[in-house]
Amino acid sequence: MEEDDIHETTKELMPMEEGGRKGSAGKFHGPVKNRSCTDVIFLILMGAFVLVLVGLLGYCMYHGDIYRIINGYDNCGNVCGRKNHKNANTTARYSCTGADRTNEKYLLITEAGRAIVNPKYVQRECVTDCNARTGYRKFLNRCIPETSETVVNSFFSKTGIKDFLQETSEDLHLCWKEILYLCLIAFGLSIVLLFLFRFVVAFVVWIVLIGVVIVSVFGTIYLWVRYKMVRDELKSKPDYSQSDISQRKHYSLLAYAIIATVATVIIMLVVLVMRKRIQLVVQLFREAGKAIASMPILLVQPVLTFACLAVVVALWIHFTLWIETSGFLTPTSDTNLYYKKDTATKVTRWYNLFAMFWFTQFIVSCQHMVIAGAVSAWFFTRNKDHLDAPLSNSFYNLVRYHLGSVAFGSLLIAIVQMARAVLAWIQARLKGSENGVSKCLFRTCQCCLYCFEKILKYLTRNAFIEISMYGHNFCRAGEQAFKMLASNALRVAAINSVGDFVLWLGKALVVIATVLIGVELLQTKEGIQHAWVPLGLAGLFAFLVSHCFLTVYEMVIDTIFLCFCEDCEQNDGISKPYYMSKDLMEFVEDSKKKLSVGDARDYS
Repeated sequence: MEEDDIHETTKELMPMEEGGRKGSAGKFHGPVKNRSCTDVIFLILMGAFVLVLVGLLGYCMYHGDIYRIINGYDNCGNVCGRKNHKNANTTARYSCTGADRTNEKYLLITEAGRAIVNPKYVQRECVTDCNARTGYRKFLNRCIPETSETVVNSFFSKTGIKDFLQETSEDLHLCWKEILYLCLIAFGLSIVLLFLFRFVVAFVVWIVLIGVVIVSVFGTIYLWVRYKMVRDELKSKPDYSQSDISQRKHYSLLAYAIIATVATVIIMLVVLVMRKRIQLVVQLFREAGKAIASMPILLVQPVLTFACLAVVVALWIHFTLWIETSGFLTPTSDTNLYYKKDTATKVTRWYNLFAMFWFTQFIVSCQHMVIAGAVSAWFFTRNKDHLDAPLSNSFYNLVRYHLGSVAFGSLLIAIVQMARAVLAWIQARLKGSENGVSKCLFRTCQCCLYCFEKILKYLTRNAFIEISMYGHNFCRAGEQAFKMLASNALRVAAINSVGDFVLWLGKALVVIATVLIGVELLQTKEGIQHAWVPLGLAGLFAFLVSHCFLTVYEMVIDTIFLCFCEDCEQNDGISKPYYMSKDLMEFVEDSKKKLSVGDARDYS
C-alpha cells in the first residue's frame, strides 16, 4: 500500500473537518499550549446568577426564622421554646404576637392530618409537656398522637427492633473494628479490581460476554421446556378449551419464549459481529490502566469532588429551610395567623433548586475537565516516563481558561433537570384529577427528558475532552465530539455497552464480596443484635469507593478513545508518527503503519 493509499484509509476511518483544524496543517503535538478564555459570557452569567441568588436568600432570611420549622410556631406566629420579639406593626394589628414561649417547648397540632394539606387552618399550640395532654406523646419538638406510638412500637416489637437506635449504637460500638476492617477490605478489593482491569481485562470481558450468552441460551431453553410442559398438561385436561386462565398462561409462556429466543439470537450476533470492536474495548481498558498507573493521583480526584458536592447539598438544605420559614403573618378566616409566602419567596424556592442543579453539575464537570486534560496530555506524550505534571497543568487550564465552558455545559444539563422537576411538580399538583391520557403523557414526557438528559451528559463529557485537547469553546468542541462519535458509532456502542456493563459488574463484585466477608467476620462476634446495620454501612462504603475508582476509570477510557480518534485523524503513522501505543495501532486497520513505527516507538 502506497503512502497516498494510507492517507485515504485514514481519511475514511476518521473524516477530517472541512478546512482543517488546529494542528492538522503540520505535525500534531497533542493538547495545545496557547489557549484563550472560552465562553466567558457564561461565567459572567453564573456570577450574576449567584449575586441574584444571594439577594433572594438574604430577603428570605430577613423575613424568616429557621426555628419556625425546628421548634414550630403557634396560631399567633410565636415560635415555641423561645422568647419572641415584639414588632410594633404586627403587635398593633395582632396583640397575641411577641409572647414569651421559653417554657413552652413543644408544639401541639390538634389536626395533624390537615397540616399536610392546608397548614393555614390547623390548630397549633405551644405547650410545656406533651404527657399532660391526653392521647399525645413527645417526639422531637412536637406532640404527636399516641396512636402513632402504638403502631410504631407494634412494628418494632414484631421485628425485634424496639429501642432500635440504642441497640444499633451498641452494635456499632461492639464491632467498629470489624467495620474498619471491611472498609479496608473494600478499598483493597477496589485496588485489586483496577489490577484486573489493567492486566487480565481480556479474560474478564470475555468471561462476562460468554456468561451472558450462556445465561441467555439456557434461559431460552428453560422457557421453551416450560411452555411445552404447560401445553402438554393443558391438553390432558378435558376443559382445556374452556379455561381462559390456562389459555393466557399458555400464550404468555409462548410469547416469553419467542422474545427470549429473538433476544438470544441478537446477543449472539452482536458479540459475533462486534468481536473486533470488543477487542478495542479490552485494549482501552488496558490503556486506562496504564494512564492511572502513571498518574495514581487521579484516584484522589473524586474525594475532592465528593467533598464539594456535600458542601453544595448541605447549603441547599440549609437555605431551603430558611426559604420555607420565611413569610409574613397573615390571618385566616378564623383569626388564626400563619406565615404567608409572597411572590419573591416562591420564586426563591425554585431559584434555589435550580442553583443546586447547576452547581452540582458544575462541580462534576470540573472533575471531567481535569481528568480529560491530564489523560490527553499523557496520551500525547511519547516518553510517558517523563510527564510534565499533567494533573496540575490540567487544573490550571480549567481555572485559567475554561470555567466558562464548564458553566455552559453544566447549565444545559441543569435546565433539563429543572424541566423534569417542574413537570413532576405539575403532575403532583394534578394528582387525583388526571385521567389515563394525561398520566401517559406525563410519563412519556418524563421518559423523553430522562433520555435527553443522559444523551446530553454523554455529549457534554466528550465535549470537555475536546476542549482539554484543543481549547475550543463549548459549541465547537461539542460539534467536533459529535462528529467523532458518529464516525465511530459501532465502536462507541461497544464501549458504552460492554465497557459500562463490565464496570457495573466490578462495582457489584466489590460490594458483594465485602458483605460476604463481613458476614463471616460478624458470625464470631457475640452480642450483636442487628448485624445488617454494620454490614449495610460496609456495603455502602464499598459501593462509594468502587464507584469513585471506576468513575475515574470510565472517564479515562472515554478520553483515551477520543484521543485515539484524534491521533488517527491528525497523523498518518509514517511522516507523522502516531502517539498511540503499538497495541492500539492494530485498530487503525493498516498493518504497515504498525510496522513502520516499530517496537522502538512503543513507550507504553
